[in-house]
Order: sequence, then structure tokens, then C-alpha cells
Amino acid sequence: MSTQGAPASTVLPERLTAFVRALRGHGIRVGPAETVDAADVLKVLGLTDRERIREGLAAALLRADRQRAVFDATFDLYFPLGTGELAATRAAPAADVTELRDRLAEALAANDASALTQLAGEAVDMLGAYGSIGRTGSSGSPGMGGWSAHQTLDRLRPQTLLARILAAGRAGGSGPSGASGAPGGFTERLEADEIRRRIEDFRRRVGAEARRRGAEHRGTDEIARRAVAPSADQVDFLIANREQLTELRRTLQPLARKLATRLAARRRRAARGQIDIRRTLRRSLSTGGVPLRPAYRRHRPARPEIVLLCDVSGSVAGFANFTMLLVQAMRDQFSRIRVYAFVNRVDEVTHLITTGAADPAGLGRRIATEAAVSGWHGSSDYGSALGEFAERHLDAVGPRTSVIVLGDARTNGFDPNVPALRRIAARARRVHWFNPEAPAHWSTGDSAAHAYAEVVDMHACRNARRLGELVTRLLPV
Repeated sequence: MSTQGAPASTVLPERLTAFVRALRGHGIRVGPAETVDAADVLKVLGLTDRERIREGLAAALLRADRQRAVFDATFDLYFPLGTGELAATRAAPAADVTELRDRLAEALAANDASALTQLAGEAVDMLGAYGSIGRTGSSGSPGMGGWSAHQTLDRLRPQTLLARILAAGRAGGSGPSGASGAPGGFTERLEADEIRRRIEDFRRRVGAEARRRGAEHRGTDEIARRAVAPSADQVDFLIANREQLTELRRTLQPLARKLATRLAARRRRAARGQIDIRRTLRRSLSTGGVPLRPAYRRHRPARPEIVLLCDVSGSVAGFANFTMLLVQAMRDQFSRIRVYAFVNRVDEVTHLITTGAADPAGLGRRIATEAAVSGWHGSSDYGSALGEFAERHLDAVGPRTSVIVLGDARTNGFDPNVPALRRIAARARRVHWFNPEAPAHWSTGDSAAHAYAEVVDMHACRNARRLGELVTRLLPV
């Protein structure tokens, strides 16, 4: 772990505070008390064992498992293995890509962690440089080049080594982990999954090495801000890829339990009601006018009804699907939940959400194939959808109903039909609109966000963390 020649007594406090600041920038809540605990961890553990430092700081600074990926990537930047080209990489550079792939196949088969780390460094050094950065790491001017994990992996193609490693294992009479297995059998499938896991681990090592080299060139704070992937609950719904949406769905049940607990607590507080001044004064007569026993006007609210009206077109679909599943997972907190999906036509999909909870990844496919959400064209048309809902499904909305509209309010040039939304709002207890776009983009291009915001409350909702905050704060109790 490099300190770049400066005394540890001066480098470590600055490095630790910069590390904590980077974690806060990624939404990990670290306060002064946790920072002091982390400093104590460094004092107790010393600087000889990097992995012990990693685990000690994680124990002091983290509160949730989902934060670990961000923590590890940031830790590798502020507490790197070394600087420049690592000694192991300089000692045994690969002659060409073919030789590098051969050595990688051997290391993957043997599950040799140290060899995989060395190969990741060699791969980035040989294949990852771009711009004006040369193989030795020199650069004509800052910002003109760097190291790319994507470029490295695209040229090395480690995923294509799977069949080769399995074939070598069968030829030797045993699989990569030493267990014999018949071709096509259960053991072989386990071996294939294990090799895929090792390949994915190598890809992460390449990413960490590229970020480390980039941090030396562009600055650690800059790379920590731009190159560390956010945690699942902070991924922007509109730009999330398939892997990020899969990881986001894994957080669904824990998030639902947390939000249900918060809503139940709000309901308990609301049930206490307000102090009844008249009854409190009458009680105080028995104590000489001292109000020792306050009396309350008890509030016994019925559990509210929820209606979701969801745009399931295009990139908004991931946001809508996640929110539908989240509310369904919290169904015990509401007396009734009804879900309607639309592109340019509206159809109720409550039964699809209820019966398909075990397969959240297939929700969008089921809605597209089993529900009538599109008419003569495939583009979203909010005006048509709101009008159809107001004409055909308004009986689902009553004085106890909170309606939540999910969508970006982009009408593709069609009439936004604001009067239809006004009819829905007049009948409902409350209408909230969750928009996954940033407010700066509202009413740009074909967006009718500000027109709708004049009728109902519109809230920016770009990620799962913000969604959880809105659900906790806005849903009625």
C-alpha cells in the first residue's frame, strides 16, 4: 500500500478523510463518529496487512451489505496496492495476447488469486492504454489519455476461455476444482458456473487496476467520483442496464420491509391523535387543576387504498416495474391496491403483479403480451391513456384512494389532455406523480410535466433511494 514517500502520520489522516468524503459522495452516510472509529481501526491494525485494513474500515464505516461494492472500489483507489506499474507486472510481462490468454486460462483453472491480480495488471498495461498514454504510463498532458477496463476486456475476451478450461479439466480426468464429473452431468454444470464466477472476479480485478492507474493520472478524487459504479439503490432508473436492474430487484424485499416498518410507525404515531383540551381540563379537577393525565382525541384511520397508473413504455418501464413490485410487496399496509398499465391504452394488471411476484424479471414481458396497453401505435400517449382511465376506470378511485402516476410525462407530441387528469384528481384523496426525469428536463421537448404539475403534485424520482423516501413521506396512513 503506497504512501508516496510521505510520513504516515501526515498522509493517513488526509487519505482517510478523503476516503470518507468519497463514500459520502456515493450516498453512504458516514458521520464524524464513524470517521473517528475508522481512525482508531487504522491505529490498532497498522499498515502491514491491506486486507485486514479493508475489513476493519468496512466494519467501522458501513451499515448495509449493499454498500460493500462501492466501498471496495473506493478503498482500492485510496489504499492501492502500489503506484505505477506493479513490480509483479514488470517482472514477467507477457510477450503477446496469446501468451497472456494461455496464462490466464491456467490461473483461472487453478483459481490462483495472486496470479489473477498480476495478470489483470499485465492486461491493463498491455491492452488498456488509450490516448497519449504509452505503455510506461507517460502522458503528454493530463486528461488526454488513460486506461480502459472495457478496452482491455474487449481485446482479451476472457469469457471465451470457459469451454477451453472445462475441456482441459475433462481431459485431465477432473474439473477445475479437482472433482471428477461426467460430461453433461450435474457436476459439469457446477464447474461451468464456478469458472464463470472466476472470470467475473477477474473482470473486477481488471476494473480495479484500470481505476488505480487512472487515479494516478487524473487524480484519485476525480476517478472516485466518476468511475466508481453507484450502489443499486442510487442507479438512475432511466440509464440502468440489465445487470443493474437485476441487482436492483434483489433489493426489493429488504426495501419493502423497511418501508412497511416506517409506514407502520407513522400509523402508530397518527393513532395517538391530538390532546383534547376540554377533557384534559376536566380530568385536572381531581388534581387541583394540575393536568397530570392528558386526554387525547383518538384517531383511528382506516388503511388507505392505492391506485398505480404506470407508463410501461421504453426506458420508463424499468422504473414502473420496480415500483409496481415494491408497492405489491407492501400490500399489507393498504386495504386495497389496484395497478393499471398503459402505453397509449390503459388496462388493469393487478392480477399479473400478484401472480407474478416470484418472477419479477418477466413482469414487463407478461404485461406486454397479456395486457392491452398499446393501440394503433407503440409510442406513449399520456393524453389518450388518462382520458381512457377517466372514462372507463374512474370507479376504482374514491375519497380514500391515493393515486400514484409513474412516468416521464413525455407525450410524443400528442394532446396531454390535462382535463382528464383534473377529473381523476377531483375524485381521489390525493394524486402524486413520480417522474424519473430530473426537473431540469421537465417541459423540454415533448414533455408536459409542468402542465400536469399545475394539477397534481409532481416529484422527481430518479432512483430507488429517492423512491423509498417518497413512499415513506407521501403515502397516507
